[in-house]
Amino acid sequence: MPQQLNAVYQNGKIVKILWEMKKNGKANATIKNVGKALRVLDRSCNLDKPETVRTFIATLDRKNGYKRQLCYSYNVYVKIHGLQWTKPIYYQIAKMPKIPTEAKINCIIANASKKLATAIPMSKDTGLRPIELMNLKLKDLDFQKGAVYPETAKHGSPRVLKLKNSTLNMLNKYLADRNIGLNDKIFGWWNSDIYGNRFRKTRNRVAKKMSDISIKTIRLYDLRHLFATMTYHRTKDILFVKQQMGHKKIETTLIYTQLLQFDKDDNYTCKIAQNAEQATELIENGFEYVTTTPDELMLFRKRK
Repeated sequence: MPQQLNAVYQNGKIVKILWEMKKNGKANATIKNVGKALRVLDRSCNLDKPETVRTFIATLDRKNGYKRQLCYSYNVYVKIHGLQWTKPIYYQIAKMPKIPTEAKINCIIANASKKLATAIPMSKDTGLRPIELMNLKLKDLDFQKGAVYPETAKHGSPRVLKLKNSTLNMLNKYLADRNIGLNDKIFGWWNSDIYGNRFRKTRNRVAKKMSDISIKTIRLYDLRHLFATMTYHRTKDILFVKQQMGHKKIETTLIYTQLLQFDKDDNYTCKIAQNAEQATELIENGFEYVTTTPDELMLFRKRK
């Protein structure tokens, strides 16, 4: 049994659960989440008495999504240790994700450390889950094409994603200061938890600096929602969005079609291209072609 499990989890029965999950091929992220949930329960309940666990979960002043995770994790414990219980059913209330503006995300990037200021644009350009981004290795990148070949989490479809030139330049500058091999992770010892923590600290600092409380509501995962929404806005191809997001079910992707009710009051940044080279650069930076004027000037726009 791995020593690191014993070092973190004092309850030997929890260690057994995690080790069994590891042997059954469960993802490290899943094992980690189950371990965290069981530690919460172990501090307040007798894990070998299911009724005390049911009562504790029922009386928690937490959202149903959190209670569902506790129930899922304890259900793993029950099965492996041969206990009996009736698993409670907690329905998670569906809620539409909020889409932040690129201008506010750019404010966070401008005030971030070099490492974080490289990770955030990559999240925005690719829609990668935080865990997928933190697991990226140097060999997963094609610098000539600006392509990313991630290992898809949650058993989704494999995909290839594109980085904008500005993000690719930033990534090159970041890597120039580091001596990493092809099999090394780009962001080193960072994991999704550390990435999220650094993002929130920087975001909160920027919100205070700008006196803009709305910045404080931006979540790291909202960058993934932004990518999905803008990809659908650009392509109107829901199957392409599903593939780019690495979703298993189309129902998950369909959420993003409801977020595109752009009304007449939406604010856009408008640009003019005089030739194909300028037009290509605008498209690579997320601008949408609108029309060509009688003077043969191409008009583009991008939501702020």
